[in-house]
Amino acid sequence: MKPTDRHSMPPDVSFDGGDLDCGNGLLLLIRKHIDPMARGQLLEIRSTEISVDEDLPAWCRLTSNELVSFTKVGKQRSFLVCKGKLEERGRTVEAAARPVPSPAASASQAEAAPATLLPPVATPSLPPLAVMGIGSWPRPRWMIDSMHAYVEGRLDEAAFHETANDAVRLAVAAQDRAGVTVMTDGEQRRDSYASFVATRLDNCQLIPLTDLLPLVDHPEEFERELRALDVPAADVRHPAVFGRIGRSRPLVVHEFDFLRSLTAKPIKVALPGPYLLTRTMWMECLSERAYDTREQLAEDIVAALRAELAALIAAGVTLVQFDEPVLSEVVFSGPKSRPSFMCGALSESRGPEHELGFARDLVNAVTDGMPRERIALHVCRGNWTPDESVALSGSYQPLLATLQAMKVGAYLLEMCTPRAGEMEILRALPADARIGVGVVNQKHAEPEQLDEVAAMIGHAIGLFGAERVLLHPDCGFATFADNPICNASGAEAKLTVIAQALERVR
Repeated sequence: MKPTDRHSMPPDVSFDGGDLDCGNGLLLLIRKHIDPMARGQLLEIRSTEISVDEDLPAWCRLTSNELVSFTKVGKQRSFLVCKGKLEERGRTVEAAARPVPSPAASASQAEAAPATLLPPVATPSLPPLAVMGIGSWPRPRWMIDSMHAYVEGRLDEAAFHETANDAVRLAVAAQDRAGVTVMTDGEQRRDSYASFVATRLDNCQLIPLTDLLPLVDHPEEFERELRALDVPAADVRHPAVFGRIGRSRPLVVHEFDFLRSLTAKPIKVALPGPYLLTRTMWMECLSERAYDTREQLAEDIVAALRAELAALIAAGVTLVQFDEPVLSEVVFSGPKSRPSFMCGALSESRGPEHELGFARDLVNAVTDGMPRERIALHVCRGNWTPDESVALSGSYQPLLATLQAMKVGAYLLEMCTPRAGEMEILRALPADARIGVGVVNQKHAEPEQLDEVAAMIGHAIGLFGAERVLLHPDCGFATFADNPICNASGAEAKLTVIAQALERVR
């Protein structure tokens, strides 16, 4: 597109990006301004950076926003961008700007949800052979729509949580029917298991994966990865740091507070681990304005997670689970491996020995002095697609020394898939730790056979003793809200098989 003398229409919103380029903060400013706008509205972006002439049109094409016109007078440029397509202007602005309503529960939903709120109870203990999900549960379509509306500023926080409460009630009812021992809220308020923290931490925001294209070393390869996703990349968001992060409000305590009102069972709450968050959030081109090094970023992440852990334990959470799937990327990926941006592999890595030591120290900094029996670590090999052939593979052997040195009381580990290696290797883990064994594979559409699951449970009991064993799927059922591994009925069937197989063993 060639520059014009002036824009033919006035903008609805305007800002000045100065001399920032797309790889050094301009995209964050664009995202901050365009997300709350309605489709069809116009954003003016003023810039004096020459590279924006080429990068901004490319960004518009990738994100399906329309570049309407641009002007240039000397170094000063002005770009007029329509959110969505210009043909939507007027026709959809009013509808898009209206908040997404919290769905009225249907008769069947109302029957599934508990009718009364339970009073607070003392922290229940974690029993042997406890059956639990890893964390995430498939979200209803209306929950996902509300999530997008909330992130984009079209739905206020109170309405969003009202909608999420309905979704949590359904997830709780399904887990109860399946016979779980330990309850989760299905992570219904989260866009993914990790990136959701950007909506809770200070000086963070979520940006679509498409915004990262100008920031990566090999954009062509990254673009191919985005096209391979089962959902549009614009619907999957990544946390970005634009200042010193802080925890001025809880990250997930509010999730526990509501869940406790629905169940008297022990509750597990999952949090992204400190190494995962550091790897995910440290992108030099985005973070360097706030932090000189990723170690500085890690210090603030540790402080936030440590405060959250203390608050959760004080509130009565039975088990706090830290997710660290990037540990698998460290030891199982290589120069010829497919890039796995879903677990922070886009960011800086200095080799397995350094990274494993860094991860160990970060986890221990969060958990130091906390009651180990209330803390678990979850590790898997990737859970963004049901295609087993593209997930990482390898036994726990290269991770054992790191896992042994972490100050946690339980390890919740992927074990059902052959990609995870032999269960016997886990005997090297600390003898006073609980061993959570994945006994069903959430990537497989059909529930496992009772005899198969019972045999695996029996094998685990033989290796570790019944007092130490915990039972769960290999990973969550919907790690990413827009890209669940299975549907809600399939998730319920998987947990039901675990509970029934355990009864057969008993």
